[in-house]
Amino acid sequence: MAKAALMDFDKALELFEPVLGFEVHVELNTETKMFSPAGNPANERYHGAAPNTLVAPVDMGLPGSLPVVNETAVRYSISLGLALGCSIAPSSRFARKNYFYPDLGKNYQISQYDEPIAFEGQVEVELADGTTFEVPIERAHMEEDAGKLTHVGGATGRIQGAEFSLVDYNRAGVPLVEIVTKPIFGAEHRAPELAAAYVRAIRDIVIGLGISESRMERGNLRCDANVSLRPRGQEKLGTRTETKNVNSMRSVERAVRYEIQRQAAILAAGGTITQETRHWHEDTGTTSPGRPKSDADDYRYFPEPDLLPVAPSAELIESLRAALPEPPAVRRRRLKTDWGFTDLEFQDVVNGGLLAEIEATVAAGASPAAARKWWTGEISRIANAQGVEASSLVEPASVAALQHLVDAGTLTDKLARQVLEGVIAGEGTPQEVVDARGLAVVSDDGALIAAIDEALAAQPDVLAKIRDGKVQAAGAVIGAVMKAMRGQADAARVRELVLERATG
Repeated sequence: MAKAALMDFDKALELFEPVLGFEVHVELNTETKMFSPAGNPANERYHGAAPNTLVAPVDMGLPGSLPVVNETAVRYSISLGLALGCSIAPSSRFARKNYFYPDLGKNYQISQYDEPIAFEGQVEVELADGTTFEVPIERAHMEEDAGKLTHVGGATGRIQGAEFSLVDYNRAGVPLVEIVTKPIFGAEHRAPELAAAYVRAIRDIVIGLGISESRMERGNLRCDANVSLRPRGQEKLGTRTETKNVNSMRSVERAVRYEIQRQAAILAAGGTITQETRHWHEDTGTTSPGRPKSDADDYRYFPEPDLLPVAPSAELIESLRAALPEPPAVRRRRLKTDWGFTDLEFQDVVNGGLLAEIEATVAAGASPAAARKWWTGEISRIANAQGVEASSLVEPASVAALQHLVDAGTLTDKLARQVLEGVIAGEGTPQEVVDARGLAVVSDDGALIAAIDEALAAQPDVLAKIRDGKVQAAGAVIGAVMKAMRGQADAARVRELVLERATG
């Protein structure tokens, strides 16, 4: 496939106004699925289950099976709607969305169409420099997820070129809330940044509510990014594309930037934009055509005949409203104060999308400063090198456990970085990596003294300088000892012993 022509980003913004829209899918972490008693793989308890082991007759569309609404999923959906500033419908209805695909056993998806549970909201999004942008929410509706196809053979893992495909129905029926924005105007050159910041804001809200694991690399939270361009001064909206199921904030930002540059090049050359879905390719940083974008009529929506309308009582809505956690902006201000971070330190955390990870690491026992150091430092460095989200590499509890080993003197910072690499590589917990690799700090003074005496004997001129009071010369001996101990010694303790042995 020929590579698309791209226009310079700044030039594209001179000629065209970008209009954005986002559809964020949030998998709820209920114990069971949306309409069946099968275990929910979006719940941590069931994550990693063998294919096609978390299924029930209704997930497969077997004759005679009937859906039953998950009450907890409804409560979670109402809480999310309220947190988005939405109104909650006194009555909402499920509908059948008809389409045919191998991972949809029923040949239709139970969703909500013209009667969503939540509507007309607004989310405050904070950008990198601290400015805020209000994103209008059109609706948040309940639905079920489809299954998952694994394409086998071929070079890309996609259906093109695959020899065959395998279907896993574990995910079929997982409870979802789809959050749909209204068209977003005024983002201009900050459109890509806003895209990532909006997804980050939704993730913060969802984590605060405790209703989803919100792991983007697992698909717990996915974003469809809509982009259209219209010539400056034109009122009519341009034709949009929808880049589907982008699963990291970094990728959302890159996908929006790419689509602006791609569409601008086409329009400037006199071409037209096809209304279609597009696939994001992380390796090349490009999008490719998917299918022509279906309109509502194509799905032949009609009310789900096997389910009654959802009609939450005013008392339930108000009780859920009262139980909402603090808004993200308030939470950020509180955490900044609690942690004692400077404006710059805290902005680095927010911009990195690491607020929840650092909060969980602190809750697991690490100091705020140590948690920030690991997440914005070594973990982010590794994540950037691998092109993934930092949150996908390691659990906050493991980071806290790693820091505990440093605090206890079991590891130096240098050794701790090696242990972190082992944890990320799947070698076990920090303590298990220490034991397996033999990375603990040597705390036996006898072994240190033997190495020090050997280093002093090999450098008599340095020994003489130390005895003459030039203690800075001890650095050469300390370096030799640390090398001999493979870095597994406390440099401060080595220094004490060097001076003691040299002057004793």
